[in-house]
Amino acid sequence: MTSRIEWVRDNCRLLKQLSAEYKKTRPFEGLTIGTGIHLEPKTVTLLLTLKDGGARVVSTGNLNSTQKSAVDYLREHGVEVIGEATRDKAQHLKYLQAVLAEKPDLLLDNGGDLFAEYLKAPYGNLQGGTEETTSGRMRLVELRQQLNMPILVINDSPIKQFAENEHAVGQSVLESYMRITNRVTNGQRVTVFGYGACGMGVAYNFRNANAKVSVVDTDPLKRLQAHLDGFDTPSREDAIRSADVIVTVSGGGRIIGGEDIPLLKDGVILANAGHFPVEIDVDSFAKSEQIENVNEFEESIASYKTKSGKNFKIITEGHMFNLAGPRPLGNSIESMDLGFALQSLCLEAVARKKVNNSHCVVPVTREIDEKVANMYIDLIYSK
Repeated sequence: MTSRIEWVRDNCRLLKQLSAEYKKTRPFEGLTIGTGIHLEPKTVTLLLTLKDGGARVVSTGNLNSTQKSAVDYLREHGVEVIGEATRDKAQHLKYLQAVLAEKPDLLLDNGGDLFAEYLKAPYGNLQGGTEETTSGRMRLVELRQQLNMPILVINDSPIKQFAENEHAVGQSVLESYMRITNRVTNGQRVTVFGYGACGMGVAYNFRNANAKVSVVDTDPLKRLQAHLDGFDTPSREDAIRSADVIVTVSGGGRIIGGEDIPLLKDGVILANAGHFPVEIDVDSFAKSEQIENVNEFEESIASYKTKSGKNFKIITEGHMFNLAGPRPLGNSIESMDLGFALQSLCLEAVARKKVNNSHCVVPVTREIDEKVANMYIDLIYSK
């Protein structure tokens, strides 16, 4: 039986087109590309596309999202994968350091981990690279002067914002919630923390599934936007009190923790869709004096019982549950194909020195955005 990875590769039409081109042009010939990204079928396709361009690819995964089938497939096809799936931050750091020990010429980062770690032990041949996420951009902006090399931020591309973040993240979060919990959304009160493009997509998808959605954002402009988009925008405390489901998707730091237990409704489900497993402070919930016991369910759901008799649930220990949960699918193939075409072309631009140090932690260039948009539209209308 053909694997799911083959299905994904066959449907990543932009990457297939780039792969065919790269086999001829070899833009990464003689270069090593180091990556620290979610290792799943769609990223398999991206890494093999880079390899087709002549790159030696050395990769490790992100916390708690590495799929063994993806690792095995990559190794079988000549990509060097360091480590295995882990939720241990110290072990994950060792994997990142092992990637950097290979002294990659280009970095494909996801969360700013590789570039931040590189600054602790710089080496001479690093030319630059890409950063996938808003979370990573927020970290790297503070390090811009130290980095002083071309780093293009994929998440700042309008294509990434509307195609993946606004549409695909919301779809995958809703799909993952229903698959993992098997719970109804109709009439449920859902609180979404964060109203960037991802949060907007999550809010719209739950509303389309007949949930009653509230939005919390510390930015008053985002809060106003959510209000004008038809969502309730109560205070943080009222939004927590009313919620049957809480989804954190701020892309920032800590959102909710043990001190909020008195606010939680009995039976509420908490899930994080932000990149880093910090938005739900799982440790502070577990260590709270208000907790009587914690029971683990098979579907990566932990049930917390308080001494007062209240129960609440946390999915996948606060990790990104649309990639870290059981049978993860992540975002749709087409949306990731768009984003990974951006990744490939941005890395090519760095390798070919089409960008310079003034492009340090900046959005994808307009030229690359337009090329990817035209490629996608041409594929739609091609015979």
